[in-house]
Amino acid sequence: MAPPPTAPPTPPPPTAPPTYTPTPDPLRALSAALLNLTGLGLGYVLLKQWLLAALCWAATAGLLFVALPAEVDGVPGGVLVGFIAFLLLAAADGARRALRTHRNWPLRAPLAVGLGLVLLAVPAGGVVAYDAARDEAVEEMLLDRLDKADRLVTAADGRTFDAAEDDYRAALAIYRDLGDDHPGSKAAERVPDSLTVYYKSVAAPYDEREYCDALKPLEYLRTLPGTLGKDRLGALAAWPDDRLATSLYECGSQSLGTTDGGGRLGELLRTFPDSDQAGKVEPAIRDAIDARSSDLKGADPCKATEELRNIGSTAKALPDDTGDGLSGDAANAVESGTYACGVDEFKDGKFGDAAKTLSGFAGTYKSNGKRDRAKDIAIAAEIAEARPAAGRSLPPAKSPGGGKLTYVLENGGPGPLEVLYTGPVTGSLKLSSCGGCKTYTDKAEGKKSCLAGKGYPSRTLHLPPGDYHFLYKRDTSSVGGVRNNTEGSKIQPGYRYTDCSYVVTGGGLGDLDGLDGLDGLDGLDS
Repeated sequence: MAPPPTAPPTPPPPTAPPTYTPTPDPLRALSAALLNLTGLGLGYVLLKQWLLAALCWAATAGLLFVALPAEVDGVPGGVLVGFIAFLLLAAADGARRALRTHRNWPLRAPLAVGLGLVLLAVPAGGVVAYDAARDEAVEEMLLDRLDKADRLVTAADGRTFDAAEDDYRAALAIYRDLGDDHPGSKAAERVPDSLTVYYKSVAAPYDEREYCDALKPLEYLRTLPGTLGKDRLGALAAWPDDRLATSLYECGSQSLGTTDGGGRLGELLRTFPDSDQAGKVEPAIRDAIDARSSDLKGADPCKATEELRNIGSTAKALPDDTGDGLSGDAANAVESGTYACGVDEFKDGKFGDAAKTLSGFAGTYKSNGKRDRAKDIAIAAEIAEARPAAGRSLPPAKSPGGGKLTYVLENGGPGPLEVLYTGPVTGSLKLSSCGGCKTYTDKAEGKKSCLAGKGYPSRTLHLPPGDYHFLYKRDTSSVGGVRNNTEGSKIQPGYRYTDCSYVVTGGGLGDLDGLDGLDGLDGLDS
């Protein structure tokens, strides 16, 4: 018997289909990162993340807006750091999204990586181009600064150095900064030419033969090697030296005879002792002494004398005893000139000046053969200052011959009395104070007292006949403010003259000091 049929096997229960987890593609992640790192947002484009791609485009456009056109200072540091941080974040985000996205890409991953590497050259090239543009902007800025300095120098033309000094110093500061801070720039290469123009502009008074005006600017130029350095200046470092030596000589020579002329020649000898200009100093001073000595016989001996005095001071101030002999020659000429000046002042009616000049001459040059003559002219000048008739001509140099008359001078007033006289002879004498004498209220009382003959202090002169002028100078220390008095007298043969001086108190309007200095002059026949 056949076995019974077996039942078919029961099929296993159905199971869920297996899940598929694709393997992340590192190349896709790398390509997305590289394409976002370019700043063009192409990684997001491949991922079809249009909003994020637009954000990348906006960030790049913002950077370009800030950076262009290229400026000297470049892109602000904060903006640059922020943009780089944004690119790194976009690259990381692109890589992350690429690892999680499995849709097909328009490009194979290896090709996308290659494209990303190629496109990275765009920002790299942009950086290089931007740096070049920025360097060009810097060059333009430096050239503008150089042009500004050159314009300052040009604007200084025609102005005095004192007026233009600030502009010159401002221009020099620009030249120095260009050379120190930007030595390889186009502007720095042009600085030597600008400095040549600068030196010529500063020294313009020299070229115009304004030697005294050229001194200060040339002295300024000689300080520039210490500021800019001799290596930078080259031949310009010594360029002012010969010009300054010439200016010192010319200015000093032109100024000989003035109060400020000597210092320039002394400065020349101290600063450039071995120069050709220094060798001309002594002959120039000697010529000046000779010229002024000749002028003593001219129309203005006083001016020549004063110039000789100044030349002597110049010679004496020269270094290393250079001018010792010259100062002695000048001093001898001044001695002669002082006398000539006093005589000229007398002839010109400047009696007060003549008296002062010739009195000084007599007091200074006591061994001079003209001392006595100078004293006589000084006396006549002092009288003539109060009595111009006494200055109509110089007092006679010699006493006339013939008989002489007696002329007695008496002091009938308090205080010592000095009497100056000029006429055929000139002189002065002093009378001691009259101890018992008083002042009078009017001239009549004074004359009456003198005629009474009370034994006043007296001096007797023996004078040739002729017209005389007298000046009475009473010492005011014992009687107060007494005015000097002058009188004229004609002395004739056959008479004996007595001149009695007294003091009258002032009672009229204007005699504020209370004393009238009128002295009496009486001619009495014997």
